[in-house]
Amino acid sequence: MAGRRRASRAGCSLVLLLAVLVGCGGGPSPDTASADVQRVLDRRAAAVLDHDESAYRATGEPSGSTAEFTRLRAVPLAAWSYRLTDLRRSGDGATADAQLRYRIEGYDKAPVTAARTLILARDGGTWRVSSDVPAKRASQQLWEQGTVTVVRGAHSLVLGVGQSGERLRAYAGLADHAVPAVTGAWGADWAGHVVVLVPKSLEGMAGLLGAPASGYRGIAAVTTGEAGGTAGAPADRIIVNPDAYGLLGDFGKQVVLTHETTHVATRAHTTAATPLWLSEGFADWVGYRGSGRTATQAAPELERTVLDGHVPAALPDDKDFGFTGDAARLARAYEGGWMACRLIADHWGEVRLNEFYRAVGDHKKRAGAVEGALRDVLHTTPKAFSQQWRAYLKAQLG
Repeated sequence: MAGRRRASRAGCSLVLLLAVLVGCGGGPSPDTASADVQRVLDRRAAAVLDHDESAYRATGEPSGSTAEFTRLRAVPLAAWSYRLTDLRRSGDGATADAQLRYRIEGYDKAPVTAARTLILARDGGTWRVSSDVPAKRASQQLWEQGTVTVVRGAHSLVLGVGQSGERLRAYAGLADHAVPAVTGAWGADWAGHVVVLVPKSLEGMAGLLGAPASGYRGIAAVTTGEAGGTAGAPADRIIVNPDAYGLLGDFGKQVVLTHETTHVATRAHTTAATPLWLSEGFADWVGYRGSGRTATQAAPELERTVLDGHVPAALPDDKDFGFTGDAARLARAYEGGWMACRLIADHWGEVRLNEFYRAVGDHKKRAGAVEGALRDVLHTTPKAFSQQWRAYLKAQLG
């Protein structure tokens, strides 16, 4: 019995010893680095919103630059936050992946999102940001390209880098004219204002899009956004290529801004079901609406093709709208889409064109979307509409 009791006591002592060892740190201690870094990013975000340079500087290295903070001063921000998505440590250094989310006050209902890569170093137990740059294959933000100048219009906010205030006011004037024109054609069920970004050059535009500049040479402007935009969809931005835009005349500049503004207005009804001939053609139709421009004036490339006896066999395919460097092919695609929308407006009326656009987008899936809208809204078939479009091209351009 005594031997058994001794064995029992020894066993208990061993269990107690193990418990003490584990309780005193014998197991792995939790790494709080991710939580610590998130707190630093939260303080950094608060400093940006509060315009507190000293607080911003406290989140970076003592000798670090605050140039980006200074460039952001002019931007009217309503929200700015980081969400840490990954942290890779190496001693007192770390690389963080984060999602930046921000909104412009009075313009964005939902945030712009941007993938960021941050380099951090730990000094005296405190993590500090050494650099904050776009993640691989992610786009730049305008303030990363230089000091931002902001011009407010009646229906627009124009942000530019390397542009004079006079030039940015001209952009605001064009956008202010575009917004009511788009509302008149589409309706009032959209925000009724736009944000226009004007970088210094084509290269700056490409940086904002996270794409090679070669793909946008000759393209005057593009609109970024999410198809089928819901209340939670990222905010739209009209991004101008000042090199190509500057070559346009006054009328061309207005058509381009009205075209891009149309994309902003129609975003909620532009989905994967919407073919590019319809989305781009409708935007051009709104851009030219009420201008008095004839088909031959607005569709010169397509006119040449028709006069040569090569009437397109079918409406433009999505691939025809690719920025491949074939300017004539791209122009014919846009002109073909515009002529299709012009045909609908001429033959069925503007109200039916509007209903047709919404019906296609609301279908959500590409298969059957156009066919269903042709049947239900225009009471025709794809074959009959294609034949009517080809006849319309011959009549208007032949």
